[in-house]
Amino acid sequence: MSAVSPDNRPRLAPKARLRWDRKAARYMLLYPERGLVLNATAADVVQLCTGEHTVGVIVERLTAKYAAQPREAIEQEVLTFLTRMAERGLIRNGDD
Repeated sequence: MSAVSPDNRPRLAPKARLRWDRKAARYMLLYPERGLVLNATAADVVQLCTGEHTVGVIVERLTAKYAAQPREAIEQEVLTFLTRMAERGLIRNGDD
């Protein structure tokens, strides 16, 4: 999944796990010998990466949650984030 489109159904790669760090009160994306601290928006995106939702549905859900932000800005941020995560091998297309 190198190019992310609204029709993709992203899911976490088998090597990646989303975990809540109770001590720090934040989400982390864990993968072999590494961890990535996620801000609230990134955690919202990753939580929806189940392989069931399309990128378009993820954008719609975030648009509803963050109504003060323009849809176009949210869509661009989601596509950029998912592309970066796909490049790192942490997100795959649900069809892969």
